[in-house]
Amino acid sequence: MALLVPLTGAHAALGLSMQQAAMLPQSGTPTDKPMLRVFDTAGTPAGAAAAARQALKAKAGMVLGPLTAAEVPGVVQAVGGAVPVVAFSNDAALRNSGAFLFGITASQSTQAILRYARSRGIRQLLVVGDGGAWSTASIDAAKAMEAELGITVRSVTVAPGAPLPSSGDPPDAVLVPGGGAPLLAAARALHDAGVQLLATFQGVDYRPEALAALEGAWIASPDPEGFERFAGAYAARNGGRPGAIAALAYDAAGIARQLRTADRLNREGLLGEQGFDGATGAVRFRTDGSCARSFAILVAGRDGYTKVAVSQGA
Repeated sequence: MALLVPLTGAHAALGLSMQQAAMLPQSGTPTDKPMLRVFDTAGTPAGAAAAARQALKAKAGMVLGPLTAAEVPGVVQAVGGAVPVVAFSNDAALRNSGAFLFGITASQSTQAILRYARSRGIRQLLVVGDGGAWSTASIDAAKAMEAELGITVRSVTVAPGAPLPSSGDPPDAVLVPGGGAPLLAAARALHDAGVQLLATFQGVDYRPEALAALEGAWIASPDPEGFERFAGAYAARNGGRPGAIAALAYDAAGIARQLRTADRLNREGLLGEQGFDGATGAVRFRTDGSCARSFAILVAGRDGYTKVAVSQGA
């Protein structure tokens, strides 16, 4: 198995955390050391393609990586279908590219929170975006679900710090995708307005200001229980707190180890109906290279998050 991550270049710190996370289950015994080899992509398409060729020469049975969407085509071409590629990108445009996409997508988490919201009676939805890729994808996903869920979706885009514009009739709920300053600003504006706030996270934000602003919000997120078990083990070994992308590297390496143990380290093994479970939740790969991903549905409070439901396979 080969892990392709940037150990030099602009994303070297992130690549190191991914390497440390992926190596976490290894005991360091001689029999474990050959199971996962790490190759530096330098964070560039050319570097990723070169790393993929090196991985094939080392007889890797599966390639985990690369990190970014721009690197994926070169890796797929270099591998040439010889082994499966599990990339960490969340770019839906790479479906049917020859790689399996393992990144957490805005569409996945938006589908999860809207299905839960509809089950609680939400029919009129306003999505507040900040113009970024995550919120744009979330708006598109919400609008694509109107007919399926029987909801009406309107959207507005606001600059960070700008007030929310008047939008006519008040909605039943407001979805603010992402986890940055625009979400917190919108949350503060809506906190006392009697409107249910919805959010989508790539990882759970425990900052006190976030918890206060999001109090009462319904949030789709990787399950914090599984993530915290991983984060604790990571901190004990390496120090510091890992992010969601490091958790993806940990889960991808775990999937590869599970398949190797079962002698199914191949495309058919990845497509197994049973799927896989990990720090970022349960996943099941599809033949087009996308994956169905489960999310925890959380309610935010000033002291933390309470899990109220699980959304299966968004």
